[in-house]
Amino acid sequence: MRVILDTQNCQAYGNCMLTAPDVFDLDEEAGTAIILRERPPAELRAAVEEAVRSCPVQALTLED
Repeated sequence: MRVILDTQNCQAYGNCMLTAPDVFDLDEEAGTAIILRERPPAELRAAVEEAVRSCPVQALTLED
């Protein structure tokens, strides 16, 4: 699994960071989310999938 962030769409709502803090953080200077682990381990899959679903601007996608 690979996490992809569309920084052009990201509005830094922080839902991803709250849902999967081991994978996402916020770059307050840039005003976007950042990916801490582009290829998170399988045990974080459920949290990452929830983070992708919770993004209000659909800036996150998963690639297998």
